[in-house]
Amino acid sequence: MSTIKVDTLQTRAGSTAAVTGAGFVATDQIRGNTAANSVTVVGEGGTTTTNIQQGLTKAFARFSASAFIESFNFSSFTDNGTGDFTLTFTNDMANDTYVNAWGSEGGSDVYRYIFASATATTGPRIREYYHTNNDELIAGDFGDNADTISGDLA
Repeated sequence: MSTIKVDTLQTRAGSTAAVTGAGFVATDQIRGNTAANSVTVVGEGGTTTTNIQQGLTKAFARFSASAFIESFNFSSFTDNGTGDFTLTFTNDMANDTYVNAWGSEGGSDVYRYIFASATATTGPRIREYYHTNNDELIAGDFGDNADTISGDLA
């Protein structure tokens, strides 16, 4: 068996990646070698692989009724009325069948209903309701909202 010892890998075009003493390669970009540029990693058990691109969260947001607290790949949200929001992606999704996981924090005595009333490649529309003790379903703005999107980017 042969051993190659290097500190830096360099392409013919001049791009480099550092090889650290701990055995890591430090680079700013990684791309698969196939036409799809897909990269897989071996899973925790060592017997299966996971596609990195499909396994990543494509967008997330945490916001109040008036402003983003933290966000990734959401450029804005529109308040369409009480308990009715439309979030807009910075980078659109490939289709409208992505997974939209939504949650909200609030009082412990209120049952909350949150659903995506519509999904579009440009972003989801979310509606929030609460259930009163009198069996009424009322639209409401919840103070601390979170949304996570999984699926394929365009």
